[in-house]
Amino acid sequence: MIELKGDMLLSLPQRMYLLSYTVHKEKFEAVNLQGRGQLLRAAALTELTLSGLLNAQGKKVARPPGVAPADPFLVGVWRDIPEKPKGWLKYVHEKYTTAEGPVRDQLAESGAITVRSRRGFLSPLASHQVTVNDPQRVLTLQKTARHAVLAGSDPASVPADELAMTVLPVECEMFSVLTSQEVREHKHTLKQLAERFDELVPGLRRALRDSYLVVRGVGGGWGT
Repeated sequence: MIELKGDMLLSLPQRMYLLSYTVHKEKFEAVNLQGRGQLLRAAALTELTLSGLLNAQGKKVARPPGVAPADPFLVGVWRDIPEKPKGWLKYVHEKYTTAEGPVRDQLAESGAITVRSRRGFLSPLASHQVTVNDPQRVLTLQKTARHAVLAGSDPASVPADELAMTVLPVECEMFSVLTSQEVREHKHTLKQLAERFDELVPGLRRALRDSYLVVRGVGGGWGT
């Protein structure tokens, strides 16, 4: 986990939200918002699996008996998962349109962002104006996510949460972490990192990609 001002810790979904911010342009670019709802769901599923609150079985997921997590967004995702193993796609794709609001509200409550509603019904994009209050914090997150790729790190040595921060945005073609050119240049390294992620959470990365391709194909999936 990454520490914010005070004692608040960023969940993996909260980190993913901030990673989609383009610091030098001082905004969330539209190109990085399509599929962000699915990305936040996948991040939650990853965190729950890595913490032992979900079981990845084959390429399916199941919820074993146990105590619910404390984070409200994680609780909602955790409760969606049945005790009998099922494929990941349903739990990445369903409810993706309602994933951003709770995460955005958490970040706003912590002071990480400021949210202002804005009028306008013609655009399929943002219905909120979001300001990141500490861009340096985003740069730190992005540096962490980029490090494993640019340093050519041994995938087995990369912490699992940082691995997710590197691998999952690529599946949604989110280029605020790695540019499209960097993705092409480091294709081999990214493949190795993705394979390592698949060992830890088998099947989830492919489900995220499939969900993203569905919404991209119909022009949907835009973040708010």
